[in-house]
Amino acid sequence: MKHNFGAGPCILPKEVFEEASRAVIDFNGTGLSILEISHRSKEFEEVVIETEKLVRELLEVPAGYSILFLQGGASQQFAMVPMNLLPENGKASYLDTGVWATKAAKEAKKVGQVEIVASSSDKNYTYIPKDFVVPSDAAYFHYTSNNTIYGTEVFEKPNTSVTTVVDMSSDILSRTINVSEFGLIYAGAQKNMGPAGVTLVIIKDDLFAKSGRTIPTIFDYEAHAKAGSMYNTPPVFSIYVSMLNLRWLKAKGGISVIEQENIIKARTLYDEIDRNPFFKGTAAVEDRSRMNVTFVMDTPELEAEFLALAKERNLIGIKGHRSVGGFRASIYNALSISSINALVDTMREFEEKKK
Repeated sequence: MKHNFGAGPCILPKEVFEEASRAVIDFNGTGLSILEISHRSKEFEEVVIETEKLVRELLEVPAGYSILFLQGGASQQFAMVPMNLLPENGKASYLDTGVWATKAAKEAKKVGQVEIVASSSDKNYTYIPKDFVVPSDAAYFHYTSNNTIYGTEVFEKPNTSVTTVVDMSSDILSRTINVSEFGLIYAGAQKNMGPAGVTLVIIKDDLFAKSGRTIPTIFDYEAHAKAGSMYNTPPVFSIYVSMLNLRWLKAKGGISVIEQENIIKARTLYDEIDRNPFFKGTAAVEDRSRMNVTFVMDTPELEAEFLALAKERNLIGIKGHRSVGGFRASIYNALSISSINALVDTMREFEEKKK
């Protein structure tokens, strides 16, 4: 058995893979593959309707918000957010907590004025800045809720009355949130929601055309909302697999249930990191991510040897990002506690060998 700790694209439940594989051959008895079925067909229209319904139900999305299924990943949202929300003479506030937050701010600066309200770059993004102030005249405030490379996570929305935009690409659907606290939420699907190719956007309807800019229609949230995410050909297969995964999550008991599982998984691994003298965590304890656990060896020269042992034990994808080094275990929704235990056992095995 392979234990997939890769940072993305994501691990998905086995039953989701199985049903999706059947649909590749014959989708719902149509005699057509899900890969070739028309996106305008009644059968696929029902997929989009159910996927949106499941998102609304699982995240308890209130009335007055539109749910969009777009393409281009979070990287496209880095540009679409300011194009739609930042007026010509306005400014936006950004929190800098890592590579993806930095890239989001960089793209926004191409559209208009951007202010970085706080940054944790001074310590290689190993913590979440606290006690910063978001200017009340900002058009919006943007932050990244989970930082996959550095293993930090923002668990509570920063205190501001300004319209808040959050990139939840790597922790969407992993924990309960209050959608009404946000003006816009976006998330690439490929961590907890589904396969790469579709991007979820949840936007408050009164934000449509807020910037007053003339922008290409393909980048206009309102155009996509009016077209029911069908302005252009949508990522059919990615939406379909996301629907299957959302069904799986609902059947488990929803987000409150998966959140408790994620807490247990993260705690189990962090406890071993803190106990084992050969390993140490890299993120500030109070900001440790439940999705991406980053750690290094107390003796860096032993890292290659541990990676070799991990490979022998079928632990896949735990090598850390090049900007941090060490190890990164991504423990998304579909990763079971048995995989966490396999990693913990391997860490203990390594400890015994080196004592």
